[in-house]
Amino acid sequence: MSVLTSPRGKVEVVHCRRTESQDIYCIKNLIRKFTQKLFGSLNIIYLLEKANLAITLHNDHEEIMAQATFLDYPNWNVTKQDDWVSVFQELDSEIPCTPLNTLFMHLFVAVDEYSVGCCKEIIRTVFKAVPDLHFIFLIVPSYMSLGSTLITVFNQVGNIPSLVYDEDFTVHVCHRHSHYPQLYIRKARVEDHDDLMPIFLHHDTILKETYGEYFLAELIEAQDEENHAVVCEVEGVAVGFMSLCSRVNLQLLHECFDLGPFHGLCTPHPSDVLEPSPELSAQGIPDTELRSSSQDSQKIVKELRETASMEAKESTQGKVTEEAPKEDALAPVQSESSSEAEDTEQLSQDYSTDSRYSVSNTSSASISLPKETSSFRPIYRGASAAFCIQLFCIDEKYEARSLDFMNFVFSLFPDKDFCIISLPHLTPEFVLVQNFVKIVPFNNCTLDQDLYVFHRAGLLKTINIRLATVSDSPGVENLISTLMLNRSILEDLKKYNEARRDPDGTPLQAFVAEVAGQVVGIAVIRNEMDIEYIRSHYNIEDFIYFSHHQREEHGHLYHFALNPIFRHYTKFFLKEILRLGFKSCLYYPVYPQSTEGKVQSPSAHSLTSALHFLVPVRPRRQIVYPLEKLGINAPSKEVSKDPLGYALNHTNRKLTLEPKITVNAKIVVVGASTVGISFLETLVFCSHLKFSNLTLISTHGLPGKKLLGTEQRKFLASDHCFNDKDHALMSLCSWVNVVVGKMTAIDRAAKQVIVSREDIVLYDHLILCTGQQYQVPCPTGADISQHPTNREVAHSGLRRYTGPVPCNHFTLNNEEDCLKALTWIRNNSITAEGNVIVYGNTIDTYTTVETLLNLGVRGSYIHLVQHPPTSIITCINNYTVEGALEDALRAAGVTVYHDALLAQWNDGLDPNPIRSASFTTPTKPFKLPCSVFFSFCEKNVDYETFKAFNDACLVYDGRLVIDSNFHTNDIAIRAAGPLTKFSNRYYCNEWTHSSFNSKEIGFQLAAAMLNLFDPTLEPATEPPADLDRLIPMYKGAKIKGGILPGSYHYLHVAKPAIPTPLEVQMAQPDFGSEIVTGNARHGTYFRIHINKYKMVETITCFSRAPFPASNYIRLFGQHEQVLNNLCARYEDGLVPDLYR
Repeated sequence: MSVLTSPRGKVEVVHCRRTESQDIYCIKNLIRKFTQKLFGSLNIIYLLEKANLAITLHNDHEEIMAQATFLDYPNWNVTKQDDWVSVFQELDSEIPCTPLNTLFMHLFVAVDEYSVGCCKEIIRTVFKAVPDLHFIFLIVPSYMSLGSTLITVFNQVGNIPSLVYDEDFTVHVCHRHSHYPQLYIRKARVEDHDDLMPIFLHHDTILKETYGEYFLAELIEAQDEENHAVVCEVEGVAVGFMSLCSRVNLQLLHECFDLGPFHGLCTPHPSDVLEPSPELSAQGIPDTELRSSSQDSQKIVKELRETASMEAKESTQGKVTEEAPKEDALAPVQSESSSEAEDTEQLSQDYSTDSRYSVSNTSSASISLPKETSSFRPIYRGASAAFCIQLFCIDEKYEARSLDFMNFVFSLFPDKDFCIISLPHLTPEFVLVQNFVKIVPFNNCTLDQDLYVFHRAGLLKTINIRLATVSDSPGVENLISTLMLNRSILEDLKKYNEARRDPDGTPLQAFVAEVAGQVVGIAVIRNEMDIEYIRSHYNIEDFIYFSHHQREEHGHLYHFALNPIFRHYTKFFLKEILRLGFKSCLYYPVYPQSTEGKVQSPSAHSLTSALHFLVPVRPRRQIVYPLEKLGINAPSKEVSKDPLGYALNHTNRKLTLEPKITVNAKIVVVGASTVGISFLETLVFCSHLKFSNLTLISTHGLPGKKLLGTEQRKFLASDHCFNDKDHALMSLCSWVNVVVGKMTAIDRAAKQVIVSREDIVLYDHLILCTGQQYQVPCPTGADISQHPTNREVAHSGLRRYTGPVPCNHFTLNNEEDCLKALTWIRNNSITAEGNVIVYGNTIDTYTTVETLLNLGVRGSYIHLVQHPPTSIITCINNYTVEGALEDALRAAGVTVYHDALLAQWNDGLDPNPIRSASFTTPTKPFKLPCSVFFSFCEKNVDYETFKAFNDACLVYDGRLVIDSNFHTNDIAIRAAGPLTKFSNRYYCNEWTHSSFNSKEIGFQLAAAMLNLFDPTLEPATEPPADLDRLIPMYKGAKIKGGILPGSYHYLHVAKPAIPTPLEVQMAQPDFGSEIVTGNARHGTYFRIHINKYKMVETITCFSRAPFPASNYIRLFGQHEQVLNNLCARYEDGLVPDLYR
């Protein structure tokens, strides 16, 4: 926010933001004839599409005051976009412009009255938003003057000719130091205390309360060879402070963090153990460390130390630093030297309350870590090569220049190559640490700190991105020698050097990143040949205006590798790929893990380290077309083809300078249910946020492994929320850490989840989405020889089976359970002989019976035993469909028993394996021989899950109790889905999350959580007290479907409602009308219920022929007029068959 004053004394408060498409109309209105002469006749939409940075200035009334657009190449076609550097360096050798530090202004418009103030404000904002930027060039026709506004910030440099126009153009430059200068860094003095204390106290008073009023002066006075204090100064006033210490507890860091790529923050030593012994290798323990970065950086360091200055220099204001004082290595690390441990007793533990304020307490308390069954860890015996930042604070006005400290602080430690800082993980990533590399913790790490590392070489600004040459091959090979797909990268590089294209003619480009003559990065792209498919199958137009990008401007990123010490240049590398490759968009697919042969394929994509700098693109819902019926009217093959599904990631020119907000909060989701997956999907596809600590705890990991194949009939019914292809299109494994195991306890005080009774997962926010599962039924124990009836049997649905589960008993809750059952059936020849008992009265019993019939089990060997219903409402709730099902079961020879209670297995003897099962009924009991037993009794919360809730003192009343905002009685624990019920204070026990669409529940849960993390959202306001007594109502359809006996394809779509018999619903005066075509027994039944508002409220399909279920689901909630006046045409007899 800034205040502008016009020459007439009028005052406007203005705010800067990124330009949005809705600004285009106002921008056009600000264009004058002078503007067109200065910048040319421009297509504003096209310009914004290709801009690297576009800034809009608006007032408090959201009126556009000014706008400026910047690109990374000159306008007026004075040079080609990939070849401007040499031209401008020849123009003025004293201006060291490079692609890293230069942008070009392609447009500036402003309200005339405030134009000067607006121009200066935008320029200052640009330099603040892009810290590496030093020069902004403006190119105008030589006969044009800049006018009274732009001349206040730009100075003339010289003239250059145009490649297109027959005239010269004048080049003007704006220097950073005139608007947002580099900070002057020096050693701290006691006199700085009075300048710095207001900055500290503005954010927090903890240090003052803990260490006294003069803690800062005492810290400055205590400087010695190991401890230094540094300040940044503006006009003689200290505006920032950094405290440094050379003592680092490397032993603890090695136990907690994977420091392999940085050689354990140690100097190389002949006694280092970098690889596992032959004995360990023979046992198959992999060495997963990437040693290439260590080896490469050591070579870079050797080169750079010959040229870099080793003297301690204080940075000077306004001077552009082009080289770091020193550069050094990257490599795998672990120190076990006792002398080293004595010298490094303390770990820097930074405390921060603000993005500009961090504090470190150097404590040497021992920390007990759980044991980890991990792979080999290297051992490093060299001396420490790191120092730590203990305390850091800077005035928010100068925060963007935080990196100016680093040149000076490295000069204070000439023998150290790494600077580290540890922060509480809930601390927002401020500007300084955004240039650091966040270290991955080991899975046994219980520290509540995140560790960040910065290498001395990262200060170098001489990184050069260029097209690869043949001479780069050895350097690239050395860089990627330990990568999994290094051969594929080298083969693509060879193709580029030999022919610049693939054998099929697809253009190919390879780029290298070079520092001090050493290759530190490699990227390979091809032209995107499937752009029509991408446009039709992914929401790419959420990010670009597709029509403003030519076909050849879409690139496909195949490989990307960059030395970790230069990771903060990843976006610059991507930006240069777009500029040098004449591309405007890049796409990177992630194929599902279960895909066989993809990794081995020579054309496979290597895992890109740039993934987190790209944005995931949501897949588009696809219409299922009847291609044979449409004939020549069908969509093109490029659109309608069905290749292997993949998750798409994307970047474009507009995103190259767009920062992501990193959320380091540990969000742990328990249960890979539909609710949990929908929750994670919503967070992952927030393109402007990066959740770095998403964890899923699930018994079988992420779903979507295609264990049963696409042709195999499914044992379980579907809710049509997610299928295997949906999981492939999301690729949650790219963004979510998966812990395979079962939650057995919750430690609320320590914020820990205990998994499988031994492993610990830390959380800040715990999301419980375990759902309900089919449980092993508990036999009543009735002796059928006494001929009891159900009424005479003491039966309670609350009894839990506690004995060993028989080997031939199956409760199917997920695809893994189904695969296990299928394997057991095939291995034990059940399809040829043996009785199968299916026990339950849910829709899953019908789908399981149909699957068994499809597997070849004879119908006479299948016994469908339905236990007494808990409600008069059946799982189908449609007598017409139920009648057809009964006929199909009868025709298949399946025996159906009604109202039967399980009495005993094996007449009360050892139930493993089950050879017979006894049941009681309202009349007489019966006994069946049994080879395999499927149980689909009423779902309930798993006992171990319940015990974890109960032991953690979470309120449980049949289900986990939540409020209307998903909170349990612990503010850090939320829950959703069938696992939960609303608190009794809402007086709505009939309504639970089971009544609603689980995918919508997950989305709403994520929306509630995003208010905590997304600064772009309006702050959530507390609802009035009386409104909190109402539960939220969701509108998404409840869906169920599957293949039922008789090979009937079934789909039922209905609005959320308290279950009511269909006949009762139809008897209501406001029921509306229904449209029914076909016959259930003939397999042509289609029913649509239209409510009194003429909206589609229920859809029921029951057909022997497969139908496009996803198309029919979209009919829900549509007005009948949208469906071509369906009601009127049905009444006129014009709709004999809804399927046609």
